[in-house]
Amino acid sequence: MSKQVIVYNGVPVGIAVAQNNNHLRFIAVKFHVIDLDDRVYPSVSDLQAAIHAHVTAPQALAA
Repeated sequence: MSKQVIVYNGVPVGIAVAQNNNHLRFIAVKFHVIDLDDRVYPSVSDLQAAIHAHVTAPQALAA
């Protein structure tokens, strides 16, 4: 099994694990990216873009 540590802003936030279909499954280890856990991406750059979009998106506050 091939895996790669995914780092965002200098902090390891999870790992990407190779899937049979040449895609990567993301396993989150930090709370601020947990919503992306177990999603599949075609490449590391697509995964990193998704993390960036998720982290920088305006967040709704819970009431």
